[in-house]
Amino acid sequence: MKVLIIDDDAEIVEATSLCFRLRWPDVTILSTGEAGRGLQLVEAESPDAVIMDLSLPDMDGMEVLHQLRLFSDVPAIILSARDQKMDLIRSLEAGADDYIIKPFDHIEFLARVKAVLRRAGIAQLKESIKPFQSGNLRIDFSTREVRLDGKLVKLTPIEYNLLQCLAQNAGHIVPHRVLLEKVWGEEYTSATDYLKAYIQRLRAKFREHPSTAEFIVTEWKVGYKLVKFN
Repeated sequence: MKVLIIDDDAEIVEATSLCFRLRWPDVTILSTGEAGRGLQLVEAESPDAVIMDLSLPDMDGMEVLHQLRLFSDVPAIILSARDQKMDLIRSLEAGADDYIIKPFDHIEFLARVKAVLRRAGIAQLKESIKPFQSGNLRIDFSTREVRLDGKLVKLTPIEYNLLQCLAQNAGHIVPHRVLLEKVWGEEYTSATDYLKAYIQRLRAKFREHPSTAEFIVTEWKVGYKLVKFN
């Protein structure tokens, strides 16, 4: 297991690294205080997770997330002193998998890192399960591939897991709490901001295909439904 920390605060890097050394000694820690170098390390070292600050000396954290998602689906966790709700939402929309506010409890921090890694590594379904088809949308559960009009739609692990949960209940409203528990875990059942941000990301990727219908329907204050077209 390899974790990359991108943060120019030496104390945060040391505290975070110590947390891993004490409670998860098998993890190899890489670190840098520069965003550009961090992106290079993602390409060169293929870490299993990236933990990064939003306030970096050479690049804004949102831009880092944008550039990261152009070439990698590695789980990304924001560790930031910014506690505004909009920063959390923007980070999730830009591709972050979790958002942790400084200062943080080290035990909770490590539990959330493990939860993100667990979600990203959800076992594939058995190949015997038939692909899901709705209109021009096709989901192959055995390969985790999503296609619209035959063209591959690149999704992050969490985006795919969310879509998979909706597809397995196609035609039915899936409550917010159920989606949050299935995709993020029991500790996130009230984190509706996370869910809303990821639904928006899925819709945006679907809309990149002009002939695509509106697949995800919102049931106000209840949940979401994936429409099953013939």
